[in-house]
Amino acid sequence: MAENPMLSFVRVGQDYPAKRDAELRNDDFREISDRYAIAKAEEQSSRCSQCGVPYCSTHCPLHNHIPDWLRLTAEGRLREAYELSNATSTMPEICGRICPQDRLCEGNCVIEFSGHGAVTIGSVEKFITDTAWEQGWVEPIRPLADRGQSIGVIGAGPAGLTTAELMRARGYEVHVYDRHDRAGGLLTYGIPGFKLEKEIVMRRVARLEAAGITFHYGFAVGSDATLAQLREKHDALLIATGVYKPRAIKAPGVGVGGVVDALDYLTASNRKGFGDAVPAFDDGSLDAAGKNVVVIGGGDTAMDCVRTAVRQGARSVKCLYRRDRANMPGSQRETKNAEEEGVEFVWLSAPEAFDGDGQVSGVRAAKMRLGAPDASGRRAPEAHPGSEFRLDADLVIKALGFDAEDLPKLFGADDLSVTRWGTLRIDHKTMQTSLDGVFAAGDIVRGASLVVWAIRDGRDVAERMHLYLKAKAKAAPPLREAVAA
Repeated sequence: MAENPMLSFVRVGQDYPAKRDAELRNDDFREISDRYAIAKAEEQSSRCSQCGVPYCSTHCPLHNHIPDWLRLTAEGRLREAYELSNATSTMPEICGRICPQDRLCEGNCVIEFSGHGAVTIGSVEKFITDTAWEQGWVEPIRPLADRGQSIGVIGAGPAGLTTAELMRARGYEVHVYDRHDRAGGLLTYGIPGFKLEKEIVMRRVARLEAAGITFHYGFAVGSDATLAQLREKHDALLIATGVYKPRAIKAPGVGVGGVVDALDYLTASNRKGFGDAVPAFDDGSLDAAGKNVVVIGGGDTAMDCVRTAVRQGARSVKCLYRRDRANMPGSQRETKNAEEEGVEFVWLSAPEAFDGDGQVSGVRAAKMRLGAPDASGRRAPEAHPGSEFRLDADLVIKALGFDAEDLPKLFGADDLSVTRWGTLRIDHKTMQTSLDGVFAAGDIVRGASLVVWAIRDGRDVAERMHLYLKAKAKAAPPLREAVAA
């Protein structure tokens, strides 16, 4: 009887891929960790306990078959592991890199609860699909017979790209409209290369283009075409624009030069990585080189900003956050990486004003303390009287999260219903908006969320859209009858 390759956690310790030394990785935008060698991936996969109730899968928004592809990896059956991983996710190697596994699958691993350290699920997931790309196992999309119907996807982020892929595979003509000059949304322009190198995203986009999906770049719905015009052109539409309006800070001096929004800063950096001309970077406005940088916020976007500033050669980088470490919304792994790279965290602190005559020179802040829980259940920060202090700053980056843009007005569609938060209102059974045949998914429905949830929503809305289009085709009169009429 063959030896069981699993449950080795009792003798094999948790071992993530080694990170490059902080001093070395601070000099470039390459990913900070290499991937496993085959033997190490097999070893770490074998630590899975194959538990009867796989909490890792339950807490994964995609409900990936994690224990199953871990076992296949441990047995050396990598192609089968890839095919199983690919069955539930359109971007497994991207999720393996940027998902907050410590809050999702790994954070709910049974052997983590037992004190043995979680299985390194994300690193194995990355390894499986990177290997599949190298070995040629990632096959082209082979669409079914042409259905004679087309869909339009507004927004080329993870939700939109997922829906585009799944609908094209079903035989629909697919057009993707995006206001940027490259697809990927925040995967391309929001997330730095040290977390997600851009060729990883671009090869996914190239695969979609090769399948016959048409991308319309630099296309702004509302000016290049109204939503009504796109509805006339297509049999169904998906709105998957994400949420991009930065949350504001109300404080004296916030409009002074050098106080910038996180997404403007990150987009400029990522564009430079592509080799683009970026005037606001080249004139120094969005370049941290030689500057005292203060980033305000405690989420993953704030961590992206502080770590980017380090790589740009900032003189100092501080992160100002109004709660403590235990209550920050960002990944604890990202916080640790930032600390290793020289970022200083100023906990329980909030900005009160920005100094500077035309150009920022400092941030005046106050110490905070945590009071009673707010409506979300988190303890609300409140100012500590008499605790004011000042930080020198030549560049201040606001990273307080994102809200929805005014899509009804932006799209010229006043009858598009929104919630009180500005997100699109949908029927959660059909995933349609208030307009027939217009669907919505991703952050524009959820609010700012995770990439893995956007992929899940893209997968779900493809199912709903497919049912809608089949019913529409069935209800349509035969061509000869329509012509006669």
